[in-house]
Amino acid sequence: MAKYKRILLKLSGEALAGPNKTGFDEATCIGVAKQVKELVDAGIEVGIVTGGGNFWRGRTSENIDRTKADQIGMLATIMNCIYVSEIFRSVGLKTNVLTPFECGSMTKLYSKDRANKYFSKGMVVFFAGGTGHPYFSTDTATVLRAVEIEADIILSAKSIDGVYDSDPAVNPDAKKFDEIDINDVINKRLGVIDLAAAVLCMENHMPMMIFGLNEENSIVNTVNGVTKGTLVTA
Repeated sequence: MAKYKRILLKLSGEALAGPNKTGFDEATCIGVAKQVKELVDAGIEVGIVTGGGNFWRGRTSENIDRTKADQIGMLATIMNCIYVSEIFRSVGLKTNVLTPFECGSMTKLYSKDRANKYFSKGMVVFFAGGTGHPYFSTDTATVLRAVEIEADIILSAKSIDGVYDSDPAVNPDAKKFDEIDINDVINKRLGVIDLAAAVLCMENHMPMMIFGLNEENSIVNTVNGVTKGTLVTA
């Protein structure tokens, strides 16, 4: 299993909600925690970024300023990381939550040096709060942190099981890719990650595996190369 030394795992908020569609599905989170423990026990360093879509889906009202809406989204990711990190601790993992801005005593302030120190101690490091700036999604935060910490690959666990040529929820004949170049994702505007994140992947040659979280043992299987997801090459 030691194919990768360090991975960045992105957990979408929708996937964490499971069948509930909102909030947390504890059984789903415990399943994730057990899989991550298997990776850590095998010597793989794991960083985590969560989305916030189980609580907040961007600017949902014209009465809310975009900057404020994005700040609410940042706070949603912090709630997710604190919750999921506690679930991880319940299965025997050591964790720390880092944010790009101060959150009192609830989190630690992010720096690459601090993240590396925690990785060296066998901790799972949660990167919460996005980039700390509005107009940047958690996709962009994921790629940014992966590049900064020199991860080998991004594993993006979603409620959808890969990259399609169109929305499978709308088009039942949508074709799923087993592998696709990030340039094609950008040029075809496939929307699997936002454009800023895709360009950051391309410029820094950061590969990404996109797969369905809800498939049995999906995280461990993906690390082992057994996956039904899509490899996005860069």
